[in-house]
Amino acid sequence: MSTIYQQAAQAIRQQKDELAETIVARLYESQSVVWKPFGDPGRAKSVRDEGYHLTYLSEALDVGDPALFNEYLAWARVFYAGLKFREDMLDTTIGATRQVLAQTLASPLAQAALEYLDAALAASRHSPAALPSFIETGNPLTGLARAYLDALLLGDRQAASRMILDSAGQGTDIKDIYLEVFQRSQREIGRLWQTNQISVAQEHYCTAATQMVMSQLYPFIFASARKGRRMVATCVGGELHEIGARMVADFFEMDGWDTYFLGANTPIEAVLRAVAEREAELLAISATMTFHIDKVSSLISEVRRAGLDGRTKMLVGGYPFNIAPTLWRSVQADGYARDARQALEMAESLLT
Repeated sequence: MSTIYQQAAQAIRQQKDELAETIVARLYESQSVVWKPFGDPGRAKSVRDEGYHLTYLSEALDVGDPALFNEYLAWARVFYAGLKFREDMLDTTIGATRQVLAQTLASPLAQAALEYLDAALAASRHSPAALPSFIETGNPLTGLARAYLDALLLGDRQAASRMILDSAGQGTDIKDIYLEVFQRSQREIGRLWQTNQISVAQEHYCTAATQMVMSQLYPFIFASARKGRRMVATCVGGELHEIGARMVADFFEMDGWDTYFLGANTPIEAVLRAVAEREAELLAISATMTFHIDKVSSLISEVRRAGLDGRTKMLVGGYPFNIAPTLWRSVQADGYARDARQALEMAESLLT
């Protein structure tokens, strides 16, 4: 039987587009001086962004974890600040969202939704307006990470590639390069985009360049002795952020596993077929966007329904699972890992 929070999530999903239009119309009516200068393009973007707010809210309600929406609203406050929006714009937007949900949803459903909205808005007001860099000082590879990221931001992937290959050739552990250079630089790129310091084009370029450099390290990655263990790594359908799942697959390859990396946006049927054909002992599932949690849950349910869970353990990871460390239980996974190194440790624990 579904909880009142899940019922509220379902109601919001069913009416999301209409709710977003109504909320934005209310904003334009109540504060026309603020909103009308954005014109029709701005109005369309506002409706789109309100749809994001509602989607993240519904996902948090569905799994019963307010931390997911709290984190999203804190992220949005920093994002708005980077766009130089008025300081009260997020509060005003969520205020209009609150009013429309209270008037549209049935009373107990509205109460559940407003509980999450109010808590997240209050928490976001105390969240930091500026985010620290993900490239920390004091790490042995901090200098390499900074130089690597600087080269990517200048559009010089050849220089970025050379410094990584030189470091690997000098004996730097490839796993350390993955976690302390690639992972940290990717998170820093995300922060720079969030704070409007780089464009989405630069973000895409840096990610594509890192994937290219990772592929150049394969002579090191495929040099390990085989263990005879098999794993499949995938992103759920609709998920386009594949670099995290690829890092996990490469870590397992370096540890001697036979890996089968399916990449981004993989349909459930394709995942089931790969798991069965490869006789995989482990299925690693990645989701970066919170609104893909339901797809993780659906994939796991289908694996179990197909009877593959007798041999195959399912491990989940990605941004929403890092925010809410007990979320893996809600999607019925066998375990969760914060990063690729922990994924290896968890796999050993699950399979022994």
